[in-house]
Amino acid sequence: MKPNKLTRAVILAAGLIGLFSMDANARTLIQNKGSDTLVNVAQAWADAYLRVKPSVAVTVSGGGSGTGIAAMINGTVDLANSSRSIKQKELDQAKKNRIKPLEHIVGFDALAIFIHKDNPLQAITLQQLKDIYVDGGKTVKWGQLGVKVPGCKSDEIIVVGRQNNSGTYFYFQETILGEKNNFRLETKEMHDSKGVVDLVEKTPCAIGYSGLAYGTPLVKKPLVAKDDSTPPVEANMANAITRAYPITRPLFIYSKGEPTGEVKNYLKWIKSDIGQCIIKEKGYAPAQPVNCVKK
Repeated sequence: MKPNKLTRAVILAAGLIGLFSMDANARTLIQNKGSDTLVNVAQAWADAYLRVKPSVAVTVSGGGSGTGIAAMINGTVDLANSSRSIKQKELDQAKKNRIKPLEHIVGFDALAIFIHKDNPLQAITLQQLKDIYVDGGKTVKWGQLGVKVPGCKSDEIIVVGRQNNSGTYFYFQETILGEKNNFRLETKEMHDSKGVVDLVEKTPCAIGYSGLAYGTPLVKKPLVAKDDSTPPVEANMANAITRAYPITRPLFIYSKGEPTGEVKNYLKWIKSDIGQCIIKEKGYAPAQPVNCVKK
């Protein structure tokens, strides 16, 4: 007996559903979350990898290093991006959850200091940064640094930083303030790196810190010196590669133990010349020397 129109429609619909189900089942999903410093790079990696391997989709979200690491420890994501090393308390929690985080260095970042473009300050030392940012610090006026900032009538230094779920926040705290010291209470804490730069751009009295790649021509980066006896160094990719810049930090991806399957393949690709050229294009230093052909 020949199938009628309704029967043929049902058969066709069932076939299409089956086809789409096969496609969905055939595609591997890798979930990647964490550092706002790395989020743009991570999205660029995901987009490029989809073209290389259409059967693998990588979902990317930010929220901060702490958020990503917590999600990885809880087993809700495969990979956590972080601009700081994992903490001991996070390792302890991971152990309770029977997860052994494995660290992968995927690049380096010069943590830049940003001031308003009209600010005449040319260089700053790590100690001066500490005196500005640390709770109870003695440097509260630009005049104390020997400069007069156009448009900053109060001469007061407006301190801008990140929220405490940010790896950039913790790295700056440990490296500049000292692990046991807190940020100045008046610090304006921004949700993301772009927010720091945007506020500094609009505020003549402000100073902020963020990943190098978030700099724009509308803000200024003073040189940074380790101390009074060493020459100041520019925050740029070349100095991040050589580690000459005194606030150079590694950038990490953490996996849930030794990666396997498509997660392993994806991480291997990120560490390859192709993946490392992408992080270089985004303004960060690659984890190892690479030869990148300009498009």
